[in-house]
Amino acid sequence: MTNQLQKNLRKQVSPYEKSNTKDSIKQLINTIGPFLILWILAYQSLSISYFLTLGLAVIAAGFLVRIFIIFHDCCHYSFFKNRTANKILGTITGVLTLFPYSQWQHDHSIHHATSSNLDKRGTGDIWVLTVDEYLSEPLWRKIAYRLYRNPFVMFGLGPIYTFLIMNRFNKKGARKKERINTYITNLSIAALIGILCWTLGAWSFLLVQGPIFLISGSLGIWLFYVQHTFEDSYFEENEDWDYVKAAVEGSSFYKLPKLLQWLTGNIGYHHVHHLSPRVPNYKLEEAHNNTQPLQNVPTITLSTSLKSLKFRLWDAKNKQFVGFNHLSKNNE
Repeated sequence: MTNQLQKNLRKQVSPYEKSNTKDSIKQLINTIGPFLILWILAYQSLSISYFLTLGLAVIAAGFLVRIFIIFHDCCHYSFFKNRTANKILGTITGVLTLFPYSQWQHDHSIHHATSSNLDKRGTGDIWVLTVDEYLSEPLWRKIAYRLYRNPFVMFGLGPIYTFLIMNRFNKKGARKKERINTYITNLSIAALIGILCWTLGAWSFLLVQGPIFLISGSLGIWLFYVQHTFEDSYFEENEDWDYVKAAVEGSSFYKLPKLLQWLTGNIGYHHVHHLSPRVPNYKLEEAHNNTQPLQNVPTITLSTSLKSLKFRLWDAKNKQFVGFNHLSKNNE
């Protein structure tokens, strides 16, 4: 892809970067409203059947993922035109999704600026080692990496550690506004949980919110994982790294069934999002459909995406993800 083609591509997408207040409010209503209704119904169903509760929790979890997409857009200042409105809504939705707005916004901005850059890994991304790096690691680091990349750990324990523990603490060197926002978020979460436990009962609260949290958390991590972990992805060292290539070749087009696409806020059009983070989620599909060069980006489906579970290491020589079975026993 030539420099001129890259410039033209970003120019073609730029008309979709402006949010529409009416569409944003509509999305708030059709997302947070159903989530609250489903939560209440799930609580009321506890007196009928817990299987019914779990069924409602699964649907509510889908809407919580959609709430996270709104939070995500606010972090990019793409949901509303006004920055203050994005910050306020981002903090509120951050309480619902257990994410501190300012801290995550900072880390996620670094992720966008360094995605697929082998020399700038480590902030806002998933731990990825190259084959050579893995082979040179001491035994304890190899074990730690294998545990981290285990699906049960990543998608099962991952949400518990990331959302409940890691998100509650400020990172070393965090700016004052980040620290304050984290404190506000934590206090708001504690107050909300306290009120619900007091009014509904702690056990009833856990029976409803527990599965919603675990399912939505696992889905969220899965989406983030599969958006950058596919066989012929893009990774380069800093001197050869290119922002546009990282966006359109290192971010997948996750082509989901329409219902799942709607629940996940079109985030499957991740290549468009990385190319231009200011495009609001409800315009991502339109931007993709009306930008011809984007029709040839890496595309994965619900079934083919399952293959990504076997991808563990980046093979820098062959420019592709591989599994641990790629390594010979002699090398390890």
